[in-house]
Amino acid sequence: MRSSLKSSLIGLAGLAAAAAAAPAWAGCGDVSPIHPADWRPGPSEHLLQPVNLGAQSIVGLWSVQFMAGGAQVDFGYAAWHDDGTEIMNSGGRSPASENFCLGVWRQTGAFQYHLNHYALSYDPATGVLNAKVTIKEDVTLGPGAQTFSGPFTLDVLDPKTGALLQHVAGQVNGRRLN
Repeated sequence: MRSSLKSSLIGLAGLAAAAAAAPAWAGCGDVSPIHPADWRPGPSEHLLQPVNLGAQSIVGLWSVQFMAGGAQVDFGYAAWHDDGTEIMNSGGRSPASENFCLGVWRQTGAFQYHLNHYALSYDPATGVLNAKVTIKEDVTLGPGAQTFSGPFTLDVLDPKTGALLQHVAGQVNGRRLN
């Protein structure tokens, strides 16, 4: 019986030591932090440098301005969400013609982002859909991630045929609000 008690105490001591020990990794190789990278498929498929999804992220609320040929094309507020979606409240459009639009974005480099933004336009008098709009932006965060800028294109399409009605190219600038 004494031997059984001694074995039980040794077993309990072993379990207590195992419970108090630091957790172990069951994997192999380097256990340094893993960082996401940008994958570029194509003829020379490879991983590019790690992308930064941390403090220098585009995620947040921005005051934006679209300029083309020295004139303001649009302005408003854009919220870039960490799930890769974006929503913009356009200050240059009347709510009756639809002033909210949606986008999807992806990170393309350490401080670079591509946005595909989609909008619907309605005739304010009749409420009839009169255009589908696609805006593409390629922006780069400024130092400290408080600003961004880059080129944009805006294509206005016929809602029935998809024919290009208007094309505008210019510069978009953003200033972080949060």
